[in-house]
Amino acid sequence: MIAAGVEDVTACIDAMEETLALHARGDYRMAGHLGESHGSKVQFPINPMHEGMPADGPDRRFVTMPAYLGGSFRMTGVKSYGSNVSNREQGLPRSILMLALHHTVTGAPLAYMSANLLSAYRTGCTSGVGARHYAPKNAKVLGLLGPGVIAKATVAALIDARPTVEHIKVLGRSTKGIDSFIEWVQDKYPTKTVEVVEELEQVVRDSDIVTFCTSIHVGDPETYPTVRREWAKPGAFFAMPAACNLDEGMFEDDVRLLVDNAGMYDAWAEETEPGASHNYVSIIGCKFNDRVHNGLMPAERLRDLGEALNHPEPQDDEEKITVYSVGGMPIEDVAWGTVVYRNAVRKGIGTVLNLWDAPAMA
Repeated sequence: MIAAGVEDVTACIDAMEETLALHARGDYRMAGHLGESHGSKVQFPINPMHEGMPADGPDRRFVTMPAYLGGSFRMTGVKSYGSNVSNREQGLPRSILMLALHHTVTGAPLAYMSANLLSAYRTGCTSGVGARHYAPKNAKVLGLLGPGVIAKATVAALIDARPTVEHIKVLGRSTKGIDSFIEWVQDKYPTKTVEVVEELEQVVRDSDIVTFCTSIHVGDPETYPTVRREWAKPGAFFAMPAACNLDEGMFEDDVRLLVDNAGMYDAWAEETEPGASHNYVSIIGCKFNDRVHNGLMPAERLRDLGEALNHPEPQDDEEKITVYSVGGMPIEDVAWGTVVYRNAVRKGIGTVLNLWDAPAMA
């Protein structure tokens, strides 16, 4: 995957930008009757009644995410993953992900690949698309909550979009995670400085770009990491691909609210509890959706980034704060997986598997 270019941040941002624009034009399909579903999830009961069945826990789930994407991709695929926080005790990633690509007409499998790095980079680079268009042009300070794998990919994309960043403030739960992040920055960006902070306010205050990449136990949004308006710097750009909440001041009319796909948040609400979907999915776009559903703000306050890319508006207010919700879509996995797959074919990377000599009972 690495030799095939999965870590090529600039190319990935380009692919995500095309993906978001294609989504806004309707050249895609995802699951569910609305065609907007993030995917299908299997969760376990809190108190299982059957021997051998696991109990529910933080971030414990199995998910499949099918999609078709048109444009230069014209590919169908399915990302699947299992997630369990206790994996880390065995030296494994919290989530273990795979992506299968299929011929869109015949359904024949074209590729099967590890998707941990792929998924991290498509998530980070979707944030990078937003930063390209909405982050302060001369951004200097980046604030980060949760310095894990997704954070590294996100920070790489944000810096690619705004190479003027000089200083990174980081807040994390474990010394090991923080140390790993600092080593990564020193290796990849030796001229940039890193400051370890102790409070969420320090992550946000005086930062030009802010991103939250931490995992939490979903349930009560009041326990989610919350941005307060008095902390936010005028013109700051917030890329939010993980758990987040906002205080009322962050919903004032002078704050721009962006989403990667408003329809996906509608689907999440339908699949969980309309008006309270943020209790089930901690991404801030779910709170946006809940507020619209509950009459607390008009739907027109939200704008899809893809629509903004296809129909750009003049940005004449440099002090306008932007909050961008990144929920993650399977079309993004298909897009970046397709680019990496085509790179691998061109470079002769990978192993060809024989599915059959002739299909039995065909």
